[in-house]
Amino acid sequence: QVQLVESGGGLVQAGGSLRLSCAASGRTFSSYTMGWFRQAPGKEREFLAGITWSAGSTYYSDSVKGRFTISRDNAKNTLYLRMDSLKPEDTAVYYCAATTLWYPPTNWRQYNYWGQGTQVTVSS
Repeated sequence: QVQLVESGGGLVQAGGSLRLSCAASGRTFSSYTMGWFRQAPGKEREFLAGITWSAGSTYYSDSVKGRFTISRDNAKNTLYLRMDSLKPEDTAVYYCAATTLWYPPTNWRQYNYWGQGTQVTVSS
């Protein structure tokens, strides 16, 4: 089992950057494939990026490819999401999630553990 806590959200102007962190408890963080999602009011939870346990492979949705970068530090039990060139439509609650699958699925229902979320607001 793993517990996840996101941080790093906040208010930023369009064009700005933020880095989200997801701190994991437990000794088995390195065995999980991880993902970042977001959910805006009235919308479905949206896959953004995923990374395999060894960080050997990363995956991105078209909406964030080229602007967001996912990474992990297994020694620090931490997952990151670097977000550049932010747009007002990026405003949402951002979640990290862990899955036992070897690849990061885009379907949020296939993740086993979730953080509580962190709010990101991008002003125009």
